[in-house]
Amino acid sequence: MNTRSPFSAMLIGLVISAMAFPATGLAQAQAPQHAGQIVRVIPSVDIARGTQQLTADLKTPVDWGDVVKTEPDGRARVGLDDGSVLNVGADSTMQITQHDPAQQQTQIDLTYGRVRANVVKFTRPNAKFEVHTPVGVAGVVGGDAYIFMENDVMSVIDFEGRIHLCNLAQPVPACVDLVAGQIAMIRGNNAPDAAAQATPAGVADAVASTTLDNAGNGAPPPPRHLTTGEIIGLTIVVAVPAIVLPIVLKSKVTQPPLGAGCPIGSGITQPC
Repeated sequence: MNTRSPFSAMLIGLVISAMAFPATGLAQAQAPQHAGQIVRVIPSVDIARGTQQLTADLKTPVDWGDVVKTEPDGRARVGLDDGSVLNVGADSTMQITQHDPAQQQTQIDLTYGRVRANVVKFTRPNAKFEVHTPVGVAGVVGGDAYIFMENDVMSVIDFEGRIHLCNLAQPVPACVDLVAGQIAMIRGNNAPDAAAQATPAGVADAVASTTLDNAGNGAPPPPRHLTTGEIIGLTIVVAVPAIVLPIVLKSKVTQPPLGAGCPIGSGITQPC
């Protein structure tokens, strides 16, 4: 006599189905979520992806959860899928915790070092682009922001747009808003400093420390040597005036004024 209930039969069927297709379900659960790719790089730059250690190169994919680490002689530019760009300075560690271009939801964790984030304009409701550090959070509202984390101090410079900077105090963080040209800092567990005008030296350092030139280098391009033709041309430009100018000046000094008499002796003159 078969006493198996309909519920038991259904349960057995589900177990058999799960055993028949375990690999498919596991693969879908572990599928990486793409965030962007490396578009400029200076060795040495590494990407930690779970237990994998990858050497970053041009067009290396960057996924959610990836940790981008630059050595003291390395820099990287990451192009995100929504069009935003991250310039990571030397000796920095940054993780892309979340990047959803459809909903415009992005979170970057900057453990140490510096990054310059050029963020696309927000078009979705509740859009956010946040850079988290061990002491604070910078919410970048469609603009250009520089964030530097070192020795328990977070520095933020607003190049364009607006930034909402908060510390990690609970339950109510202390916050300050920045507009273009301003700087603010969070020191340890303290509230952010009041926003102030960034100094030219501070702005120059922020730009220089996160810039990669067209060749993918952070340093200025090497000087170009002049060709033989350019050397000859410059020699002519310099030499000809040096020869002609003294002759012209001497002529102007020695020639008498127009209409003046030319001496012919005994105090008698005649027109020149």
